[in-house]
Amino acid sequence: MMSYPGEGSTFDEPFAGSRTERTSTVAADDGTPLAVEEIEPRDGGEAELTVVGVHGFALSRRSWFVQRRDFAELARPRVRQVYYDHRGHGQSAPSDAAHSTIEQLAGDLHAVLRAVTPDGPVVLLGHSMGGMVIMELAQICPELFIERIRGVALIATAAGEIGAHGLPRSLLSKYNPLTRRVGELAEWRPGLVEFIRAAGGQLTKAAVRRLAFGSRDVDPRLVDFMIDMLRETPVRQLAHFVDTLGTHNRYAALAGLKYTDVVVIGGDADRLTPFVHAERIAAELPGARLVRVEGAGHMVHLEEPELVNRHLVDLVVRCGGGDGTRRRDE
Repeated sequence: MMSYPGEGSTFDEPFAGSRTERTSTVAADDGTPLAVEEIEPRDGGEAELTVVGVHGFALSRRSWFVQRRDFAELARPRVRQVYYDHRGHGQSAPSDAAHSTIEQLAGDLHAVLRAVTPDGPVVLLGHSMGGMVIMELAQICPELFIERIRGVALIATAAGEIGAHGLPRSLLSKYNPLTRRVGELAEWRPGLVEFIRAAGGQLTKAAVRRLAFGSRDVDPRLVDFMIDMLRETPVRQLAHFVDTLGTHNRYAALAGLKYTDVVVIGGDADRLTPFVHAERIAAELPGARLVRVEGAGHMVHLEEPELVNRHLVDLVVRCGGGDGTRRRDE
């Protein structure tokens, strides 16, 4: 397994290449252009399975960078990778308030699947809001999860009640220079508002580190990468999504995953979606594997990539029928 390029690494720029030129555009059902990155197997052979990454709120497809590198090392099963930016995020087109909903994002995911991976087995990776989008897709298209989607990883996400747990109100500034609407939401959705404030450059590096990561030491370059990613998406775009996140309740939708191999991963120091959410999802899906990452925060897949990627690769191997063999460096 490729380790995170932190202390003692030979990588001078650990996140160099997190944005590539391998991007095309997929039109959502309403015509909105979505930026999609496709990565074919390195050896040029035919892929046995496609992994699709669905990123979280205020982030972009770059957040899967470390996973992308490790999946590229797999020889069996041979994996094709697809990562895309949600509307209103990253390099995808802006989104108005009416279309900034989890329901719309699930439709966008369906459009991406139809356009770039119309057949063959699929494993979906969903982080934070991305996991919620996968839940909604399971509710509106359950046949996909019976016929094609063999595996799902739900990472640092929740099936509902995200306004009930999160950052303490004391972390919020008394004077919020964002829009009045976002300021009003601060009373009961502080975690979401803090992410918007971080994207707007209103939080210090120390505050972003505490918001996104857990209790262990974190490489400062990882925090810089997080800040850079957050600043890609305009604050006004992010504000559109707060309502749909705050009203998210898809416990019933989890039934659509019962025929799928599911792994639920969470950090027990996550201040945005505390580990109790992962436990609740696993309780609703008795066949799911539950992974508790000690000391990790909301960006658990960047903070503890070796552990998380081990479980993701195991999921892909189970779904693809491979043995987890990795390529040797030339």
